[in-house]
Amino acid sequence: MQAPAPGTMMHLAARSDRRGLVQLAIHLALLLGTGTLVALTEGWWLAPAVVALGIVQAALFAPFHETMHQTAFASRRLNAVVGWLAGLPSLFNWHFYQQFHLAHHRHTQIPGKDPELLAPPSDRLPGYLSRMLGIPYWTSRLRFVADGLRGDLSAYPYVHPAAAARVIRSFRMQVVVTLTVALLAGIAFGWQAPLLFWVLPQLLGQPFLRLYLFTEHTGCSMDRNWLTNTRTMLTTRAVRLLMWNMPFHAEHHLYPFIPFHRLGDAHALLHDKLAHVHPGYADWHAKHLKALRA
Repeated sequence: MQAPAPGTMMHLAARSDRRGLVQLAIHLALLLGTGTLVALTEGWWLAPAVVALGIVQAALFAPFHETMHQTAFASRRLNAVVGWLAGLPSLFNWHFYQQFHLAHHRHTQIPGKDPELLAPPSDRLPGYLSRMLGIPYWTSRLRFVADGLRGDLSAYPYVHPAAAARVIRSFRMQVVVTLTVALLAGIAFGWQAPLLFWVLPQLLGQPFLRLYLFTEHTGCSMDRNWLTNTRTMLTTRAVRLLMWNMPFHAEHHLYPFIPFHRLGDAHALLHDKLAHVHPGYADWHAKHLKALRA
């Protein structure tokens, strides 16, 4: 079965600053709301408040990813500014991710070429648990930052030599901004503030993002067939809202020029052609765990 030619989907390609800003405002409101819960909650109720803030913080990966494709907003400058800032809490650099993610799209599911396949194997239960806890994620993030600070990106062949200097400058500015904000927050609100509003939310929120992202390609075909190498997840409206419609991931890989607010329309046109459409994250992981145990 053939996917429709890209030219037949161009009616879904129009980008919108207004739609992007509305979506961003919703995400910022969720950050403010969950942050307020952490500030006002005491005792045992503080733990779920921190987890809620962590989930919304980790979900900043959605605008981070969308802006990399220049599809969150019509304005290229707005995409760059919002994307760069969205990556700061998770120590992910927007300019580095451009290089990483373009290689992922160009070589999806091709061993040795797709950088997403370089993570430790997770076809056994210990590897799966490590991935879901975010251990390889934080290890790689710290390594990326350290290499960026040293100005040595030789370990990342997908970083184009012409972009390397810009990526290194971006890494160094990222570290300066992140540490400055954490320092100012500690001085202004006490040293528990960076812990409660950044470090703990990230540590507790990232596993939820790992569970989410792990479903995108795991168990799909290891080839260049765009209809079979990526999975779309049918989920709740709330998850789609929080994740900027990224659960329509097969549609995104087929036509990365389609902005987030039109991916649902793309799904309506493509649903019957996609090899992997699953009805929920909990169900998918339960079946995956069953297969690992077997």
